[in-house]
This record gives sequence, C-alpha cells and structure tokens, in this order.
Amino acid sequence: MSERKPLRSQAWFGGQDKDAFIHRSWMKNQGHPDDVFDGRPVIGICNTFSELTPCNAHLRDLADYVKRGIWEAGGLPLEFPVFSTGESNLRPTAMLFRNLASMDVEESIRGNPVDGVVLLTGCDKTTPSLLMGAASCDLPTIMVSGGPMLNGRHQGRTLGSGTDVWKLSEDVRAGVITPQQFAAAEAGMSRSAGHCMTMGTASTMGCFVEALGLALPENGTLPAVDARRRRLAQLSGRRIVEMVREDLILSKILTRQAFENAIRVTAAIGGSTNAVVHSLAIAGRAEIPLTLEDWDELGRDVPTLVDLMPAGRFLMEEFCYAGGVPALMTRISHLLHTDAPTVTGQSVGENIAGASVWNDEVIRPLDNPLVAHGGIVVLRGNLAPRGAVIKPAAASPELLKHRGKAVVFDNIEHFKSRIDDPDLEVDETSVLVLRNCGPKGYPGMPEVGNMALPKKLLARGVRDMVRISDARMSGTAFGAVVLHVAPEAAAGGPLGLVRDGDEITLDVEARILRLEVDDAELARRALDTVAQPATSRGGYERLYIDHVMQADTGADFDFLVGKRGAAVPRESH
Repeated sequence: MSERKPLRSQAWFGGQDKDAFIHRSWMKNQGHPDDVFDGRPVIGICNTFSELTPCNAHLRDLADYVKRGIWEAGGLPLEFPVFSTGESNLRPTAMLFRNLASMDVEESIRGNPVDGVVLLTGCDKTTPSLLMGAASCDLPTIMVSGGPMLNGRHQGRTLGSGTDVWKLSEDVRAGVITPQQFAAAEAGMSRSAGHCMTMGTASTMGCFVEALGLALPENGTLPAVDARRRRLAQLSGRRIVEMVREDLILSKILTRQAFENAIRVTAAIGGSTNAVVHSLAIAGRAEIPLTLEDWDELGRDVPTLVDLMPAGRFLMEEFCYAGGVPALMTRISHLLHTDAPTVTGQSVGENIAGASVWNDEVIRPLDNPLVAHGGIVVLRGNLAPRGAVIKPAAASPELLKHRGKAVVFDNIEHFKSRIDDPDLEVDETSVLVLRNCGPKGYPGMPEVGNMALPKKLLARGVRDMVRISDARMSGTAFGAVVLHVAPEAAAGGPLGLVRDGDEITLDVEARILRLEVDDAELARRALDTVAQPATSRGGYERLYIDHVMQADTGADFDFLVGKRGAAVPRESH
C-alpha cells in the first residue's frame, strides 16, 4: 500500500520536520503512543450524535464499537462531530440545513488527516448530508446507520412512529378520541433508542445505502437496541481499514448501477418520496447522471413487496426478522445489477447469496405484492413542467384518477388559519393546493405537504383527499399527496397561478398533473403574479435562498454539485 499510494495522513504525521512535530505532539495529549502515527491508516468517524437529535442520541455508544473494529484491524480511529440535522426538533425544517451539514462533512474530511471515513447516521437528513459531503471528497467510505426504534406499543396495540401520529391527530380533530387519549400514546410510541420504525425517510435511507452497497448487509433494518447493531458497527470498523489498504474509494462503489439498484429496492420496500430528492443530490455530488425521470422508469414495474407502515401493516422489527434488505433483494434479484461492487469487497449477488425470507406476510412473494406497480410516480403537465412525485402505495386507489376544484393556500400559515373554517368552500372532491413551501419559498422545503383535512370533512368520515404542493411530506405519512412540484411557486412555477375554483386533473397511470385553465388565461395571470422567495434574516438563510436548486435536481446548492476531491491542503503553520 505504501509503495502504491502513500497514506494521506502521513502528510500530517510522517517525517521529522517542524510540522510533523506539531501534528504528532498535540495529538499525543490524548495519550496516543508513538507507533500509532507510524503508517497506520487513520480513520475518521463522522458522528452525528446529538441529544437534540433523539434518533441519533445513541451514536456516541455505537462509535465505541466502530473504534474497536478499527483498532483490531490496525487503524487509528479519530472521531469528529458534524452538524446533526434532527427532524423532530430542528426548526424551521431540517431540510434547510441538509446542505449546510454536507458542507461541514466535506470540509471536515478534506481538512483533516484521515485516510478513510465511517459515517454514523440515523435521522432523516443525516444520511444524505453525510453521503453528499463524503461523495465530494471521494475517500474510502462506509456508512453505519443507527437503526430503527423498537415497535411502538400502547394499550395492547402497535404504534408506528409518525404514521400513527397523523392518524391519531386526525381522530382528535374528528372527535373520535379525546386529547387526553392522544397524549397518552406519546411514551408508548417512542420507547427505545433509534429512528422511526415505520418505512419513513430514516428507514428508507438506511435501506437505500445498503442497496447502494455502501453499508454492510443488515444495516437498514437491525433495531438500534439489537446487539447485532453493535456487531455491525465493529465489523464496519474493521472493514474500513481494509478498504483504505485496498484503495476502495467511494466512487468505485457509487456507480450508476448502484443507484439503479437502490431505486428499485426503494420501490420494493415502499420507501419514502424523500429518497428522490436526496438521491438526486447525492448523484450530483458523485457526478453520476441521474434524473427525476429515472425514478419513474426504473421503479414503474417493481412491485411493492414489503408490507410496512405507512403503506402497509408492519414495522421495521418485522422486516428485520423476516430477513431484511438481503432477503428482499433476493426476491427482486432479476431486476438488480448483482455484479455491482460493494464495501464488503464482494458483489451485490455475493452479499445476498443464501439470504432467505422468513415471513411471506412481511416480505411478500412476487405473485402477491402489496402494490403490483409500486415505486414513486413522476407526474408532469402544465402544473408541474419539471415534474412532481406521488407514492401510489400510500394513497387511496380511488383518488389516483381524479378531477376536482382547487382550494388554494398561499403558505402554511394561510392553510392553518383557513382549513377548519366552517365556511370554507370544500368537499371531499376538492383538491387542496399549498404553495410557497418549496426550497426557496419556505425556505427549506418542509414536510407539510400531507395537509391535515378540514375538520368538517373528518367529522363526516373523510380520511383522504388529493393534495398538491411544492413541499415534501414525512416518509411516515400517507394519502393521495402530490409533492415536490417543480418549479416551485416562489421560483415562478405555475403553482403560483392557481386560483380557488380552478379544476385540476390528476391521472397517476397516465403520469398527468394538469391545471384545466387555458394557456392565454395563465399568461394573463402570470403578468399579474410576482414570484416571491421567502424573506431572509441574512446569514445562512440568505445563502440558501440565493443558491438552492429546485427539487427535480435534488435541492442542493448550485456551487456544491460535483467532486472536489481530498487532495492534501497546504500546511497550516
């Protein structure tokens, strides 16, 4: 290894000059002996631990197991923190800070003496942000997810994080349960370390990176508190040292074939629509050609086999015990590039060889899918010239072909002030339209697309309606919800031209989202409409609004797309 490619870290720790003295001497205040700087691979452990990010609060413990593996394999583990984008607490939305966290990761890797990186992730945005930053550097990289929580349990029933929040909240508003009954479910829903145990964004992205080949098998599904999660972390620590010695850099694994595999796996697991925008951003950093249309074409004929909330019945524990991602991949192996390389040093096919499905209800057979044509559908039309997405598996089938009159909300505050007005002109055939909640309009593209239904309709038993927005929705959410409309209203998109009472056609099978207003009238409205991005307090928000791209290209910053490598920077002293 040293003859073929010197260790990057030796630019800091090798030699006997003043600079090497400085780097080694200050590191020795942590108790490191001389020999750890003498040609050992230095592995950075990029940790998103934070007590403000509940999903990741156990990653400090998990990092210790990664370190064990690194020491065992002859490496030097050095842990460093990066911005932790927690979905449940961070306001105004964690998505606003995904790109900031990716910049933190990229610059931390490039500026420090590391030869390889272990990415410790969990909550929704931590997975894509760390992978985006790492892809821009292109060192040997492996990911270890924190894993899902145990199943929620309350009063004899199973609760799914997020999914049952939305259901119980609607039941309160409909008068089906009391506020006290709603509050009583809190502790039972989140009863262990880990992220959402539904097939929300965190679980989707954990499975996505496993399907990409960037994590060891079982990474996506092992519960956070399962001892095997610690075992996986330790083995990942060993493996990253070997990857450095093999010069198995990220770009050798993060190929077009890998993305195609991950998209098809996402369809088969009923994964979150958020995987679309994150994958496009990751591919942009890795310089892999990937478009919104690829999601539709690659997922169109993939059946959804995993029967998990929000689309189905079960939770991540059951998926794990049924065989997890390797078992699921054996069911759709005919659709995958099984020769694609992975971080194990073996191909996808070799990794999943021998995997078995242990529960046909959770991972269904091909002849009994949850949804025959799963995946995420890309819609186009005069309302979404650059595309919008919908997850058919989570929607009411009768609403997948629908025409109704628009009820328009100019922003989320307008929606909240209006939705429960008894005089609101709305019925179950109406189409709820929310705008100015995209990347520039909010700013940050929050998860408000799964709009709560009007209270007066909930009282009549209505539980789903067509909803359209330039926002996102939680991967744990459900309904006939059209998302990521591009371009967004704040960037001059036609969503800003919709008026109350306009008719809108949704035809998922035909991939159509159309505003039934003629071109001349739309042109007249455009003259009277000025797109207005969100106002900014300056600082990072100003940078975000000025440089964020639209959802159909991943909502990354225009100046961050591509690889900048990890060449050793100039000396600091």
